[in-house]
Amino acid sequence: MGIVEENVNGVVNDLLDDYEKGKAIDKVRIFNHPDKEVIIDILSSLRKVIFPGYFRNGSIKVYTLRNNLSMLIEDVIFKLTKQITIVLGGDIKNDDGITEKAESISLEFVRRLRKIREFIETDVQAAFDGDPAAYSKDEIIYSYPGLFAILINRIAHELFILGVPVIPRMMTEYAHSETGVDIHPGATIGKYFFIDHGTGIVIGETTVIGDNVKIYQGVTLGALSTRGGQALKSKKRHPTIEDNVTIYSGASILGGDTVIGKNVVIGGNAFITHSVPDGAKVSVKNQELRYNYDASKPVERVEIVDDDSWFYII
Repeated sequence: MGIVEENVNGVVNDLLDDYEKGKAIDKVRIFNHPDKEVIIDILSSLRKVIFPGYFRNGSIKVYTLRNNLSMLIEDVIFKLTKQITIVLGGDIKNDDGITEKAESISLEFVRRLRKIREFIETDVQAAFDGDPAAYSKDEIIYSYPGLFAILINRIAHELFILGVPVIPRMMTEYAHSETGVDIHPGATIGKYFFIDHGTGIVIGETTVIGDNVKIYQGVTLGALSTRGGQALKSKKRHPTIEDNVTIYSGASILGGDTVIGKNVVIGGNAFITHSVPDGAKVSVKNQELRYNYDASKPVERVEIVDDDSWFYII
């Protein structure tokens, strides 16, 4: 026996022994964990259903929209039922009642696809209206990471409120990995939601967002503190953003009691832990710019003077 093989055998034996310790990470249930690739495939099928004129299944040769749609919906129900059965703790080989419950959830979910389409239509419109760099809605649907993240969240949110564990979070974390936008599936988001650029956005589980809200990159809608851990579960930890609010890049809005009123504008890099009244404009007061040159030139200090109508939080 060579030295490598001998060492490999030693490591294997050591790990097998460690597997017997009952750690949470040691559940060896090969056929009883949700399948990430299947869930991504479900999302791909749902994208085709939601945008029938943009995304098509090239491997299926059908000649009518009805036939194509029927095949997609049936495929989603079949795959989603199997995955929900697994996360509910059922055995897909036995008739234990959980499969029937999973199928009922899947059917209720696909009935909500019309609602998801209604909201996504407004999100596309909000992106087009709010971004002068958008030359067409086609460009937005095909390429905007913010819209993709919103789409996945709207799908995952419906499963979340139907009580499906694990799968909604797997969906939104897939969108997170693809776009840099981290939206918990529990977040409630109104119509005409626009994420511009997208990278670095975090929206927590109990966040509530109204209609016509626009968010730029690097924004956090988070909890004020998570030191309470599991004791904070199901409590309102994240802010409420009311209608017609714009939040510029780098702003952090924290806390379950924090309410950002209607028609508010939050300036870049603002750090907010208290409610803001309707119509206010929020910025960081007295920002200072420094221009550093070489030793032969002095450092120039420039203070930014803001309009008196702005509402400051220090």
